[in-house]
Amino acid sequence: MAAYFRDAPPRDAAWGVYFLSGRKLKRLVSSTALRRWARELSGVEAWLFDECYSVVGDLAETISLLVRPAAGEAGVAGTPALTEVPLHEWIEGRLLPLRGMDQAEQRGPVVSWWGALPAREVFLLSKLLTGSLRVGVSQTLVERALAEVGGVDRAVIAHRLAGAWEPTPGFFASLLSGGDGGAEDTAAAQARPYPFFLASPVEDAGGVGSLGEVSEYLAEWKFDGIRAQLIRRGGGVALWSRGDELLTERFPEITEPAARLPAGTVLDGEVLAMRDGRPLAFSVLQRRIGRTNLTRALLAKAPAGFIAYDLLELGGTDLRERPLAERRGLLKDVLKDVPRLGLSERLSATTWEELAALRTESRSRNVEGLMLKRLDSAYGAGRKRGSWWKWKIDPLTADAVLVYAQPGHGRRAGLLTDYTFAVWDGAELVPFAKAYSGLDQAEIDELDRWIRGHSKGRFGPVRVVEPERVYELGFEAIAPSPRHRAGVAVRFPRILRHRTDKGPTDADTLASLRALIPAERMRPANDAGPTLFDP
Repeated sequence: MAAYFRDAPPRDAAWGVYFLSGRKLKRLVSSTALRRWARELSGVEAWLFDECYSVVGDLAETISLLVRPAAGEAGVAGTPALTEVPLHEWIEGRLLPLRGMDQAEQRGPVVSWWGALPAREVFLLSKLLTGSLRVGVSQTLVERALAEVGGVDRAVIAHRLAGAWEPTPGFFASLLSGGDGGAEDTAAAQARPYPFFLASPVEDAGGVGSLGEVSEYLAEWKFDGIRAQLIRRGGGVALWSRGDELLTERFPEITEPAARLPAGTVLDGEVLAMRDGRPLAFSVLQRRIGRTNLTRALLAKAPAGFIAYDLLELGGTDLRERPLAERRGLLKDVLKDVPRLGLSERLSATTWEELAALRTESRSRNVEGLMLKRLDSAYGAGRKRGSWWKWKIDPLTADAVLVYAQPGHGRRAGLLTDYTFAVWDGAELVPFAKAYSGLDQAEIDELDRWIRGHSKGRFGPVRVVEPERVYELGFEAIAPSPRHRAGVAVRFPRILRHRTDKGPTDADTLASLRALIPAERMRPANDAGPTLFDP
């Protein structure tokens, strides 16, 4: 990567950074249109195309495998072979203009490119068209390569890559600049977040004893919301998620009062659904995620607030290298008299046993457990073990019967790895969760063979499985859901183990699942539960 960044023209290198840092183009052509054009070019019937796709597990790869043999070595008749085209020309001159075309106009250039490119590049092109290109390289390696080329500290590179930016030659030059980044970088820096510092998991309850003395740590609730940085710079306010998504316009009840913060302030915290200073369940916040049309009814049903737990910048001064205890002291003063912005509560405990007892209250408080942060810790970038720890609550569990299975995608294509589980409602098995993770490769292979020998029927790629196997599922939360047949929805379900000691009649019931729903989820909207921060 360092060699590429040194040698590539800046217009190409800027796009290289864009894709290598995990950013993607938004979908340019619908998957339905791409499927249809690929079938027309290859002469493959729809049912056979779908069968191929279910085996391959990736649309772009399926297209590359079917289109190139159909085109032949010489390509599609009348389509000249493409000479090497610079990356920026592909993106800016060919792909992005497709967004302004209708499907009839898009078909010509796409089919032409398919016919002229080798199979590997047809695959890459199709990934770009569908907005699903992911490059398997870590952000840290990209930052190190850029830091090496520019002679700039990696932390500076990480900061400049955060937030929104356009892949232009000017941005690439500012990225490698040894100074403040130049005029373009200075303008972008007004709303730029810092790289987020991430906590490492405490693997088991006994693990906290090895962390040292309780007095060395700040203990807080681990909130169940959207991790975000709230930025007040240059006369404006910006709210950034950890995924570099700008949320400013989606949460006006947070960003409007944030204008009262001192100039040059950056807060790290959590966006929560909140009413009367009290957090609501994450399922309430989900109503706001992805919504840009903020009606009065939506704002009334799912009001939001911000709980701050760190101060990264004050008066334009970067505070990240200062100890957490100092940052925390400054934070309390900064938040005075700013509505809908609260300070996370510092939990009082003198022993790990006391904190363990508090942790058992997590679900009743709509939180995920505890955060443990060394009071002398700086605010780092990424996940560095030793300073910040997350001590999550144990998952809720249920024993469920495997009833459906279908092939996975990507590396799991061809294996039955996507499973549907059910519990009993009277004499009927009612599906309530899909799980894709929790088994190792040997267990996946064994289960795949068993399913193929115990299938009762098929609906497209989905196999109906003989209801014989029971698995213990773990999930983070459960809530009522009128959209699901079972009437409940679980969060982050995964397989914990195969219950070889249980038969299907021993599986849990829908009633036992509903009994796991906390009373807080049944409260009226104006009864949110206990306050979890200092107003």
